[in-house]
Amino acid sequence: MSAHTATPDATAVNTAAEVELAIGGMTCASCAARIEKKLNRMDGVEATVNYATEKAKVSYRGADVSVQDLIATVEATGYTAQEPAPPVRAGDDGAPQEAETDALQPLRQRLLTAVLLAVPVIAMAMIPALQFDYWQWLSLTLTAPVVTYAAWPFHRAAWTNAKHGAATMDTLISVGTSAAFLWSVWALFFGTAGMVGMTHPFELTIGRSDGAGNIYLEAAAGVTAFILAGRYFEARSKRKAGAALKALLELGAKEVTVLRDGGEVTVATSDLQVGDRFLVRPGEKIATDGTVVEGSSAVDASMLTGESVPVEAGVGDSVTGATLNAGGRLVVEATRVGADTQLARMAKLVEDAQNGKAAAQRLADRISAVFVPVVIALALGTLGFWLGNGAGLTAAFTAAVAVLIIACPCALGLATPTALMVGTGRGAQLGILIKGPEVLETTRRVDTIVLDKTGTVTTGRMTLLTVHTAQGTTETDVLRLAGALEHASEHPIAQAVATGALQRTGAPLPTTEDFASIAGLGVQGVVEGHAVLVGREQLLTEWEIHLPVELARGKAAAEAAGRTAIAVAWDGEARAVLVVADAVKDTSAEAIRRLRDLGLTPILLTGDNKAVAEAVAAEVGIEEVYAEVMPEDKVDVVKRLQAEGRSVAMVGDGVNDAAALAQADLGLAMGTGTDAAIEAGDLTLVRGDLRAAPDAIRLSRRTLGTIRTNLFWAFAYNVGALPLAAAGLLNPMIAGAAMAFSSVFVVGNSLRLRGFKAA
Repeated sequence: MSAHTATPDATAVNTAAEVELAIGGMTCASCAARIEKKLNRMDGVEATVNYATEKAKVSYRGADVSVQDLIATVEATGYTAQEPAPPVRAGDDGAPQEAETDALQPLRQRLLTAVLLAVPVIAMAMIPALQFDYWQWLSLTLTAPVVTYAAWPFHRAAWTNAKHGAATMDTLISVGTSAAFLWSVWALFFGTAGMVGMTHPFELTIGRSDGAGNIYLEAAAGVTAFILAGRYFEARSKRKAGAALKALLELGAKEVTVLRDGGEVTVATSDLQVGDRFLVRPGEKIATDGTVVEGSSAVDASMLTGESVPVEAGVGDSVTGATLNAGGRLVVEATRVGADTQLARMAKLVEDAQNGKAAAQRLADRISAVFVPVVIALALGTLGFWLGNGAGLTAAFTAAVAVLIIACPCALGLATPTALMVGTGRGAQLGILIKGPEVLETTRRVDTIVLDKTGTVTTGRMTLLTVHTAQGTTETDVLRLAGALEHASEHPIAQAVATGALQRTGAPLPTTEDFASIAGLGVQGVVEGHAVLVGREQLLTEWEIHLPVELARGKAAAEAAGRTAIAVAWDGEARAVLVVADAVKDTSAEAIRRLRDLGLTPILLTGDNKAVAEAVAAEVGIEEVYAEVMPEDKVDVVKRLQAEGRSVAMVGDGVNDAAALAQADLGLAMGTGTDAAIEAGDLTLVRGDLRAAPDAIRLSRRTLGTIRTNLFWAFAYNVGALPLAAAGLLNPMIAGAAMAFSSVFVVGNSLRLRGFKAA
C-alpha cells in the first residue's frame, strides 16, 4: 500500500491511496463510530475516525472511489468533511492559535449564558422563600434562552442521531430538557401553574398530582448548564490533541545563515534548497539534514536519537536538522529539506499514531444508547396505558412527560466533570497532569510499561561518576588540574568533568594557559605550571604516554559498562582515568518496583548502545531491553507489543519519544522533557521524577473508579423514580429533591479524591 496523500485528481489510479479528512460536527465518540461504519461500508475503503483529533484516516482504491465520494458519504451521515489545510509553520504568524481559541468561543458563550440564567431559576424552584408572586413567569423568561440558545448543540446532535436511528447522550439531554420546558410552558399558559401565588411547596409526599400545576423549568436549565460545563472542559483538553505537531515544527531552526557568492546571507529555513551550504555556529541548531563539508564539532542529538553522549561530527559526517551544535563552527551542505527531513518525518509519525489511536467510547454514551430507547418506549407505554384506562388526556400526558423529565439525569452532567476536576486538581498538586477523561479508561487496562532511558530513567545529563588515580596521585590534584582544563572547553563531556570537579573539591578551579582543543581527541594546556592533557587514550599515545595497568583496567571496565572513559596526564605521565556517564536517577529503581507492584511489566527502550542500556537496566531492575532503536523504530516496538495483545504505557521525554507516546495506549511524558513529548503524552509528570509514574496510574485508576460510581448513582435515582413517574405519582418536590440528592452525592464522592496520597 502506498502511503501518499491523495487529491481529487488522483482518482483514476487503480492503486490504494490514503487521505486524511478533517471531520466537523462530532459531539461524542459514538458520532465517530457512526462515520467510521458508514465509510467502511464503501467498496475498497478502510477508515478509522478519531473523535479526539477530529480526523478520519481513510485508505481507498482510486479507481473505485474519489475523495469527493468519501466527503459526500460523511456529509450524508450528517457531519462535515474536508481535506485538512497543511499545517502553518510555527513563526509565520499567530493565526493558528487565534483560530483555536475562536473555536471554543461559541461553547464558552453558551456555557456562560446557561450558568448565569440557570442559577436563579434553580434557586427559586428549590427555596420556597424566593417564590414571590409570578416567580414562575420570571423562571420561564430566564429558562427560554438556556433551553433554546445554550442547549442548541444538543438539539442539533439529537436530530442528526434521530435521522440515522441512533440515540446518544445528546438525545437524552434534548428529549429530557425539551419535555420539561414544553410541559412547563403548557402548564403556565393552559394549566394552573401560571396563576398568581403558585408555589412549589416543600412536601416530600407521594401522591397523584394535577400535572397542569407543575413546572420543571429548573430541571431544563440545570441539566443544560451542568452538561455544557462538562463539554467545555472536555473540548479544552481535546483542543490540545494536535499541539504535539506544532511543538515538533517549532523545534527546528527558524532562520539559517547560507553561504552564497562568497558571503553570508540569512534566510528563512523554509527557503533552503538541497545543495545549499549553510553555517552553524556553536550553540546554534542545525537548520536541516545535511553533510558536514567544513569544520568539526560535538553535536547533541539526544532529543532525536536518545543517545546521551554528544556525537563527534567532522567532514563527511551526516547531521540531522534541529539537533544542537555543542562545539565548534560547522559548514553543512543540505541533503534533505522540508517534508523529507527526519524532524518532518517524526511529525508525520506522531500524527499517524494519534489518528490510529482508537477513541475511547464515553461511558455515558454507551449507557445512553440503551437507556434512551427504553425511556422513550416507557413514556409511550405510560401514555398508552393511562389513555387505555380512561384516566383522561391531561393525566396520561402528565405521567408520560414525567417519565421523560425524571429520565434526564441532572447528576450525569456532574458525574465526569467533578471527578475529573478534583482528580486532576489533586494530580496537579502531586506533579501529575491528566489531559482528559479518555486517558483514565486506558490506565485500568495497561499491563506493560515501556520506559525511555535518557532523561527518564537517567538524568539525561553527563555526570562525573568515578575517578581512577595512578599510584602517588591524589583525586583532588586530578580534579583541580583536569577540571580547570575542561572548564575552558564547551564540549558537554568536558563540562561534566568541570562541574564534577567543582562539586567534589568545593574550591574554585585554577586558571588555564595556552589552552588548545584537538578535534575528536581532547584538550591540552598549562595549569599551575603543569602541561596537562585530557581526552582519549589516543591523545596520550601521540605524546608517547601510556596508561599503567591499573588505569587501563579501570578504563576497560568503564567502557564495558557503556560509559565514557577520559584519560588524564601531566608532566609526561598518565595520572588518572575519569569515568563519565548519564547517571541513573536516585528514584528510578524504587519507581520500577512500584510499577511492578501495580501489575505492570517494565521494558527499557533506548536509542543508546546496548552496553549502556543493559547496564542501566540491571541497575534499576528491568529485565527486558530494546537498545539502539531509531526514533521511527520506537513506534514499531510499541506496535509489536500491542500486536502481542499487551496494553502498553510509554514513558518518555524527548522528541524521539513523541510518536511512540502518541502510539502507546497510555503516554506518560516527563515534564522536564521537550514540548513535543509533553503534548503527545496523555499524562505529564511535572517533577521529572519517575516515581510519579506509578502515582499517576494509581490516581487515574482511582479517578476512573469515582466516575463509574458517579455514573451509577446518576442513573440509579432515575431508574428508581421511573416507576413513580409512570404511575403518575411524581411530586415535583420529590423529583427536585432526588435530583439534588444525586448531585450532592456525586460531588461528595468526587471530593474524596482530595485525600489521594502519593506512595
